[in-house]
Amino acid sequence: MHKRFLALIGVALAGMMSVACSPDLPRAVVEARYTSPTSQFITISDGVRLHVRDEGKRDAPVLILAHGSNASLHTWEPWVGQLKDSWRVISFDFPAHGLTGPSKSGVYSGTTYVQVVDDLAQHFKVDRFVLGGNSMGGGVAWRYALAHPEKVAGLILVDAAGYPRDTGKPPLIFRLARAPIVGDVFSRVSTKGMIGSNLRQVMVDDNLVTPEMVQRYHDLLMREGNRQATLTRMRSGPDAPSAYQQIPTITAPTLVIWGEADPWIPFVDAKRFAQEIKGAKLVSYPNIGHLPQEEVALATAKEVDAFLQQVYSKPTP
Repeated sequence: MHKRFLALIGVALAGMMSVACSPDLPRAVVEARYTSPTSQFITISDGVRLHVRDEGKRDAPVLILAHGSNASLHTWEPWVGQLKDSWRVISFDFPAHGLTGPSKSGVYSGTTYVQVVDDLAQHFKVDRFVLGGNSMGGGVAWRYALAHPEKVAGLILVDAAGYPRDTGKPPLIFRLARAPIVGDVFSRVSTKGMIGSNLRQVMVDDNLVTPEMVQRYHDLLMREGNRQATLTRMRSGPDAPSAYQQIPTITAPTLVIWGEADPWIPFVDAKRFAQEIKGAKLVSYPNIGHLPQEEVALATAKEVDAFLQQVYSKPTP
């Protein structure tokens, strides 16, 4: 019944293509809107032109931040604003996201994204750093900590992906993208209304979902190549689905930050991360959703600052 419903939606959308089809936004147009004075583009593996911001104190210890699915480095702006006076903070857009755009290979797996983080660190000659990630980016962060434990001085997991779901359904946008016909239409139409709906779902306070935020998410998705890359990424099968079984072997000091009202990744996962990673600290916020780095920016940045002070006050093993 559910599959038939999605198929009917697809047929209806296909019939509306002549009026609903939206062209990509040229790369130059989107970059003119959303680069900042600290933006730069570096070339990494697979010829990816990675959008990066390297901010804060040049000689300070480093925090690298990885955003979530369908987001961009802009999600970290509240933290950067609070932390840059004391730390060096590097944020970036994953391939298929933001101003980075699609990769030549069209492969957007967790393993590929772990390599992106490593390429980034090597480019800036950063041998040891604290790595933080939200949602999908959190999943990449703990996978990186498993693959390169010698480089990860500390780990920050913010409503991080990783554990398999026994119940429940993925967010609607993911189900639509994976469905036959519907997903193909999705790759050619504007989804501004759905973007606003998703943001209001994951953030408890609707007032935080401003028209400017919705417009930014929309424009970055419409950046040439990103819609098709997003569809490819969403339709890819799980990458190393049993990797979560290695989480208890993570040795890096870990801070787990979570919104208890997260509708996409449940609070039970936060407790599991904190339980399985030895010595991990869990800080959670009632009535906060999937993006605590934006919803309670000052409080979470304060926790991160204290964690960084603790991590970097200890001698390197």
